[in-house]
Amino acid sequence: MDRKTKTTNGKVAVIATVLLLATGALAVADMPIVLDSIEPAPLSAAEEASILFLREEEKLARDVYLALNDIWQYRVFENIARSEQQHMDSMLSLIDRYNLEDPALTPGKFTDPELQALYDTLVERGAESLEEALRVGALIEEVDIEDLVVDMAAADNEDIDAIYDSLLRASYNHLRAFVSQIDRFYDDYEPSVLSGEQYDEIIGSTSSAPRGWRG
Repeated sequence: MDRKTKTTNGKVAVIATVLLLATGALAVADMPIVLDSIEPAPLSAAEEASILFLREEEKLARDVYLALNDIWQYRVFENIARSEQQHMDSMLSLIDRYNLEDPALTPGKFTDPELQALYDTLVERGAESLEEALRVGALIEEVDIEDLVVDMAAADNEDIDAIYDSLLRASYNHLRAFVSQIDRFYDDYEPSVLSGEQYDEIIGSTSSAPRGWRG
């Protein structure tokens, strides 16, 4: 493939990705297809650290939701845990793409000691009541959103940005799912990580992509 053809194909791939993201049509499960059409670029130290951390952070969400589903047998945890597994798979695709060492361990175990302590704390808190379990879920999604927004702003590579954007949109939906359950059956949820403006824009949006403050 000559340079001109390669450049043209790359531009087409980027345009297609942008259009899919804009319409909300790009699911996490579609990301391997998108990655095949984007040329990898050298990783910065910050991008490498971000990939490894977010792989474990997505695992934390999955593992907490699985643990809370075992306790409460509440479908929202099962459904979102399944989605978090897809998030983990997306992060693993970046790890494999850049030949990094996967930090993910067995369920409930973490390479990062801070994530291990957070997992233990969140599961203990969520075991107190179903209400607390739902509030734990909303808190996890707030943290995921904040971390993804920060890391997207610092990432230059197109493949990283595409995956992070897809994960971010899914986290918006997860936050809405937890908050809808809390607000329906308990006292209204108040954000503790996101600003009031960010939170209101996410919850009030009818799409998966509120605008104006991402990355």
